[in-house]
Amino acid sequence: MTVRKLFLLSLSFLLLSCSKAEAKSNSVAKKTEEGAMDSPEITKLNTIFKNMNDEAKKTIISGNKEEFLNDLKIVLNEEKEFSSNDIDLLYLIDKKNKVGADYVPANLVKLVKNNDFSINRNDLSLRPEAYENLKILSKAAKKDGLTLLVSSTYRSYEYQNKTFNKWVEIDGLEEAERESARPGTSQHQLGTAIDFGSIDYEFAETEQGIWLSKNAYKYGWSLSFPQGYEDVTGYRFECWHYRFIGKQACLFQKKWFSDIQQYMIEFINSWKNSN
Repeated sequence: MTVRKLFLLSLSFLLLSCSKAEAKSNSVAKKTEEGAMDSPEITKLNTIFKNMNDEAKKTIISGNKEEFLNDLKIVLNEEKEFSSNDIDLLYLIDKKNKVGADYVPANLVKLVKNNDFSINRNDLSLRPEAYENLKILSKAAKKDGLTLLVSSTYRSYEYQNKTFNKWVEIDGLEEAERESARPGTSQHQLGTAIDFGSIDYEFAETEQGIWLSKNAYKYGWSLSFPQGYEDVTGYRFECWHYRFIGKQACLFQKKWFSDIQQYMIEFINSWKNSN
């Protein structure tokens, strides 16, 4: 065999080996990429996003999915710290999702007169987590020279039924549906929602209302019914109604869901109920 033929044979063998190695490398890379794309959590996330309504999708800020999942994990871990032998702190309750007539939050704490915040009634109470964080919120407001007024807190199923019927008598059913929850669908029955101040639209322009709109989220309190989202929440703008959901959930809501509580809690509900 000539030297030339031997060289060509060796070169052919080398090229064939390189081609096989490259093909194997590409195959491994493809499998790794597919493996990342097909990880259970990413697949679950994609499925939930796909099934969300178009308006909800518009509010979700696009970004790194791994970062989103890491933030979600932080929120769910925080929620576990608030369990207190009760339903989840981020329980989805709205016009379509209810609690039973016999549901009463465990270990309700009665609100009494104190130096941190004011109350306008003697029959107010909150779930323990909400109560403790109301005190923290109120002390922060105090440092800024403001005293928060707590006007409405936990409401029983029966109480909410009377409230809803009262508004039906005053405004008719159609209008009542926009401003009052039917029994079993009110955040107040969870014991984690508060109506602050005068419970009217003028509250938004008061010092307390302005302070809450800027600072409540820092202490785990979220505005439930923001302006311009009646078609999403089912209720008109309520500048006075805040729900305690935890600091991490508030940050998660602001970062990924354009600060719309309804969308975030709907997502978390879907996440918990997806296989």
